[in-house]
Amino acid sequence: MEQQEASRGKRNQKVGRVTSAAMQKSVVVAVDRLVQHPFYGKTVRRTSTFMAHDENNECKIGDKVLIMESRPISRRKRWIVQEVLEKAKE
Repeated sequence: MEQQEASRGKRNQKVGRVTSAAMQKSVVVAVDRLVQHPFYGKTVRRTSTFMAHDENNECKIGDKVLIMESRPISRRKRWIVQEVLEKAKE
């Protein structure tokens, strides 16, 4: 694993929740981040969504996953599901 990262360089990774798994080999992952409001100073939650490639169709809605940047796989997919960190509660 470390040899692959050394040859590819440092790739961006994010942790998020799966919001849609209706497609084959694809999931939509929502990543939350906290930013400070520019005028009021209050901390506000911002959400970004990413399409990610799920080779084995193992992700379900609500799973917490680690995604990694990759080459473009399709028009909107530029991320790969690295691992499922936490399964959704039934």
